[in-house]
Amino acid sequence: MALPTAPALAGSPAREKEPLPLERLFDNRAVGDDARPGTADFDGAGNSLSAQDLHAAGWTPGRALTIDRSRLRWPGGGPGRPDNVRADGQVARLTGAGEALTFLVASSAKGAPGDGATGTGTVRYRDGSAGTYRLAAPDWRRGPLTTKALGLPHLNTAGGQRAETTRLYAVTVPVRRGREIAAVVLPRDPGPDTDLHVFALALREPTGGWTGTWAASPSGYAAVGPWTDRTLRLVVHSSAGGPRTRIRLENTFAPRPVTIGHVSVALQGTGAAAAGRPVGLTFGGRPGAVVPGGSQLFSDPLGFRVPENTNLLVSVHLPGTVRAVPVHSYTSQTSYLSADGSGDRTGEAGAGAFTGTLTMWPLLTGVDVGGGPGSVVALGDSITDGERSTQGANGRWPDLLARRLLGQREVPRFGVLNHGISGNRVVSDRYPGDGTSTIMSGVSAQHRLERDVLAQTSARTLIVFEGVNDIRAGTTAEQVIAGLRSIAERAHERGLRVIAATIAPCGGFYDCTAVAEAQRTAINKHIRSDQGLYDAVFDFDAAVRDPRQPDRMLPAYDGGDHLHPNDAGMRAFSDSVDLRQLV
Repeated sequence: MALPTAPALAGSPAREKEPLPLERLFDNRAVGDDARPGTADFDGAGNSLSAQDLHAAGWTPGRALTIDRSRLRWPGGGPGRPDNVRADGQVARLTGAGEALTFLVASSAKGAPGDGATGTGTVRYRDGSAGTYRLAAPDWRRGPLTTKALGLPHLNTAGGQRAETTRLYAVTVPVRRGREIAAVVLPRDPGPDTDLHVFALALREPTGGWTGTWAASPSGYAAVGPWTDRTLRLVVHSSAGGPRTRIRLENTFAPRPVTIGHVSVALQGTGAAAAGRPVGLTFGGRPGAVVPGGSQLFSDPLGFRVPENTNLLVSVHLPGTVRAVPVHSYTSQTSYLSADGSGDRTGEAGAGAFTGTLTMWPLLTGVDVGGGPGSVVALGDSITDGERSTQGANGRWPDLLARRLLGQREVPRFGVLNHGISGNRVVSDRYPGDGTSTIMSGVSAQHRLERDVLAQTSARTLIVFEGVNDIRAGTTAEQVIAGLRSIAERAHERGLRVIAATIAPCGGFYDCTAVAEAQRTAINKHIRSDQGLYDAVFDFDAAVRDPRQPDRMLPAYDGGDHLHPNDAGMRAFSDSVDLRQLV
């Protein structure tokens, strides 16, 4: 479409040979004040985003937003001012080197929900070379909720405000690592009926000097309490160790910001008691912070030594009233919280204030340590999440793999990041992606790949161990294989080593039917045949199956429901891993 929205804006799209800052290229007004909707026209039909909704989400003019480890900045002009550019070959100034390039985008179609827009652009490097990228921008009114950066509850129209979810997306594309970028050429106009809008772009900086030691995926957005002026004391387990640490808090799926009062870290003593006085963390030099909806927050580096293979206590004070938070729902671990109105207890070593317990991890999604060789990411479902392993014993197969790595010198002693989600699938979403829900099985592995794998701290190798929930739900082998193929290709595009694990047997579980078994067999045949798609294969099926009944686990490995392995089964998975294949 690429038509001017007002005489005050630039006429036809810019064709400057010299790059300009992105805000100098803005030619469209997406955000309007609710009381003056006519001051903005995002889609050429008088419709716009609500400035009040954005403010309520914490997306205020000029606000820095960290999404999937890329630091973006929401346009600073305010409602009724130019805040995005309709892509049509403009040249945006962007300098530096990074791991990937992230765009804050959405597409629009005139006056109605559309099908999204896709275009090819160019990255220009300082050495004179160039590379292309393909940018897909979902529609602001009909795009998938499961991949949005932020959903807003209203659509502003010329005739008034309507209750309709509008969306903004963070989309990341590869760049050539180590090369200095000079400029980014935006895609050409996608056609007469659709516009691809760019609000911000940023390089994802390398995470050299850090290794991920613990992580968990947001599995949904859960109603809680409400909690008022409480402190959470979350128990997590390190894999790699290091002399410094930082944490990551994540407000994924949330339509509102969350206020963090103070955060501390300590080694666990017994239960909620610390082994020593907790040490406070800071955020931009301050003890607290506000995490806008849909964004994440890294703490400042702290000179706190994290031992390898050790339980930590991360305490988070929430000074306000919290009614819903993003959570990782299944933890196989007991954490703690203080009572309503108990205030900031992050600095206390004792357990006395922590009178409640938690079986989920709210907000906290990562702990990093200084130095180290980087991390292995395990992408999986409830089996990776540790269901049926002993509560509190850290006996999930990724934990056991981490201990094997720590006990050898043949390959790097990687950190191991567990991104299993109970109930998760490769192909279809379980959590709908918006609003509070009792379904806590996450969005699909494909839809969470960017956040939970590609954006993880110093990720080097991906192990994919998923698919059993898909086939139990009637998804075909062909659909699962296509999903695994997409995951492998995207991870390879970002420079990760990709290992596929065969699906373990589940015969005897109520919905592991003969049809499901046929699909499992077909998927495993694909994985074993490799065909150059995977860098290695871990045969978890062979590690635990009963040779007399190959559709079932050996009784010695069965957690009791014929689907989830017990501690011995978890060890069989870990022991079957050829560590040399991780590099």
